[in-house]
Formats: sequence, C-alpha cells, structure tokens
Amino acid sequence: MLRLINRQKIVPINRTFLRSLFIQTQTTPNDDALKFLPSMKILPEQTTIEFLNGRQAFKSPLALKLFGIDGVKTIMIGHDFITVEKKTQDDWSLLKPEIFAVLTESLNNGTPVLNEQHQSDANDQALLEEDDEDEVVSMVKELIFTRIRPAIQDDGGDIEFVRFEYETGTVYLRLRGACRSCSSSSITLKNGIESMLKHYIEEVEAVEQIEEDEDGNEFEDPLTAKKPAQFEEAQLKPRSRDVAPPPSL
Repeated sequence: MLRLINRQKIVPINRTFLRSLFIQTQTTPNDDALKFLPSMKILPEQTTIEFLNGRQAFKSPLALKLFGIDGVKTIMIGHDFITVEKKTQDDWSLLKPEIFAVLTESLNNGTPVLNEQHQSDANDQALLEEDDEDEVVSMVKELIFTRIRPAIQDDGGDIEFVRFEYETGTVYLRLRGACRSCSSSSITLKNGIESMLKHYIEEVEAVEQIEEDEDGNEFEDPLTAKKPAQFEEAQLKPRSRDVAPPPSL
C-alpha cells in the first residue's frame, strides 16, 4: 500500500520534469533565430504557422505568451519545433531562460497551440498541395516539398511556393522563420534552390523571393516591378544546358 501511494505521487512529477529536460535548442544560420525542440508533436505534419508580430498571434495562446517576452520579434511553430527570432539588440542569454519557462509551463499544462476555431487551418494546410496544376508547377512543388523544404526546416525556417511566371520562367517563393531575415538567404536562394530547380526543370530560368513588410504584406508586385529586371538579367547571363551533377542545398 505504501509503495502504491509513492508511485502515484512520483510518476506525474517525473513526467513533468523529464518533459522539460527534452526542450532543447538548435542554432540556425540566422544569429537572431533559435530553434526550440520540445520532443513532442505540436502541429500536424508538414504544417508551419508563422507570426510576424503580436497582432497576428491572436489565434495562438502559445505565441501570445512568447510575444509577452520583451525582445521576441517573430515566432514560427512547426510540426515538432518552434523557431523564435529575437530583436538584434537583445541577448539570447537573457531571453532563453524566459522562453524555456514559457514553453515548459505551456506544454506541460496543455495550453493550446492554436485556438479551436483556427485549428482547422492547420489540419487542412497539407491538403492545399492537391490543387489542379500543370506539369511545370507540379514538378516545382514536388522538388520544393521533397528536396528543399526538409533542409530549410532543419535550419528553423520554411519555404512556400507562391507562383510560376511563364513569360520569364521565374519561380516566386516566400521564405519563413529563421530564413526570412537571414543574411545568407539570398545565397541559399540563388546557389542552392535556383540551381536545383534549373537543373531538373528546363522551364525555370530564375528564382525570386517575395519581399514582405513586418505584417506580411508584399512591398511591391513582382509581376510589374520585377519583370523588366528579369528580362535584363536573362540577356546578361545566358545559361548553358550542359549536363552537370545535380546541385544540392
């Protein structure tokens, strides 16, 4: 009888303690972004939701708590990770203990990641890939989904296909999470993503990132503002179709 009472008291305490120990951090190419790994599933697979400011976090009680920490700039929640971007002037040594405390408390007490009325958005996100598309767009999305996105997510970011412009052969993408403001994102975009898409899909001539403000609004319409620059770039940099080893990120 005495052992039974002790076991009932100890097991819940140990579970809480062990769960907090499994919240680990992983650095990203962006010095201002850290990837937090709580060793538990947070959202459905292949799902990420990004919050660029506290106003956008109304749908997520967890994100709201994290934005309550002074110095947190953006938050991206994925299937089994949370990427937090800080303001440049703030120090991780001060922010990390507060972030750990919020994550530990929220995940242990069952704080919803998303409000119930917005949970369907996350559940349905993976189904959006099954639209009626032509062959080129389908191939671009397949390469992004199978070869590019896993590497981007491993760095605490994500990538989203926006559109393919047939007149210029340009693929427009949106970078999220740690990759959105990373100084090396342009190098990854051109040397990694663009090279891979051009190697496998001959219709692709260039890859461009959709630029956004702090509220997620595009700065300018690429269909009108960027088209002349794309024609000029195509004239200055003719590309050979010689067979070469497949590029990698």
